Amino acid sequence: MLVFRLIMESFRFAWNALKMNLLRTVLSLLGVTIGIFTIIAVFTMVDSLEKNIKDSLSFLGSGVIYVDKWPFTADSKGEYRWWDFWKRPNPSYKEFKRFEENLTNYSEIAIFVGANTTVKRKNNSLGDVSLVGGSYGYGNLFEVDIDKGRYFNLVEIESGRNVVIIGSNVSDALFPNSPNPVGEQIKIKNLKYRVIGVIKREGESFMGFDSKDDHCVIPYNAFRKMYTTGTGLWNERGSTIGIKGRERDIGLVELESELTGLLRSLRGLKPKENDSFALNRPEAIANVLSGVFDVLGIAGWVIGGFSILIGGFGIANIMFVSVKERTNIIGIQKSLGAKNYFILFQFLFEAIFLSCIGAGVGLLLVYFITFIPMGSLEVTLSFKNIVLGIVVASTIGVVSGIIPAALAARLDPVIAIRS
Repeated sequence: MLVFRLIMESFRFAWNALKMNLLRTVLSLLGVTIGIFTIIAVFTMVDSLEKNIKDSLSFLGSGVIYVDKWPFTADSKGEYRWWDFWKRPNPSYKEFKRFEENLTNYSEIAIFVGANTTVKRKNNSLGDVSLVGGSYGYGNLFEVDIDKGRYFNLVEIESGRNVVIIGSNVSDALFPNSPNPVGEQIKIKNLKYRVIGVIKREGESFMGFDSKDDHCVIPYNAFRKMYTTGTGLWNERGSTIGIKGRERDIGLVELESELTGLLRSLRGLKPKENDSFALNRPEAIANVLSGVFDVLGIAGWVIGGFSILIGGFGIANIMFVSVKERTNIIGIQKSLGAKNYFILFQFLFEAIFLSCIGAGVGLLLVYFITFIPMGSLEVTLSFKNIVLGIVVASTIGVVSGIIPAALAARLDPVIAIRS
């Protein structure tokens, strides 16, 4: 009960100080407002960028290892040895089949390859379409969500039948007057393909990656009828094998070890020879991006820190003036039995309250930023950043108000009353 009364009385004094000296208080709190606004605005933008970029990379999947010729990122020394990588063979269909037969630590596996092409239907055509040839597991590996129709069956995959699943943009361009193109035919490189499904609309990607809206997916063996896929010739389309691990395999350690041993054996590599393949993980790209965002976060702290420091001096100035103006009241309170800690916490809470007002205005300004259109970038003020702003402001209030509050608590009541 005493604590509640102390807090309410401190709030009342702080509010009176704010009303009586509005201009002085506003100017003093401006530093805290700008500081909190700068820090939280930077963190909000960084968090939003990171979320949007990771969402854009979600098409790579999670808990997946990709067997490829080229690694996603540079090595531990920061080198990307392309002069060594280009000599490597591409993953082959034979290796994919051996993986299916021999691997044990996986839940899904697929081989896929892509090319850009033009698709046609009667007088309608659409260029720069991403044509993907995938095996049966491609749909689960990349979460191909079918809106109309169905996915491939095993017979269509193995025999390489001319069937296709199209994205929503492809459907709109080739079938503008047809709500359901399933069963219709389109032409890809002058070959007729029957539409068996339409992929659910995904929308535009933040980083500009092709979404499935612009994809045409056909069986892997059907793709091989139109394009040469192999292990290393310059005019061949390089395939990639994606393997999704099991949930119990933390960090995909078992899967990576099994893949490395099996692939080295298939390629006849000697113990001292380097790997002629790359085992890529989407997490590698995310880790590189996280390092960049950490640097941006530090920059936000540095820039906002100077403003907060100035704001802290402003609050300390308000509190010193407040102690001077209320010296007589402090003397009366102490003569009536108020303890030193009561006076101390009274001014300390007042400093925290004033600091939180400045933080609240700063957070409100950041919240208004989230309504500004920024293209495909979706800016969101998270609860974590709101709490961070309040905690930083409260800390500044404690640091700025502790010395004036201690001076007020140590005043002699007789001398204070006489003042």
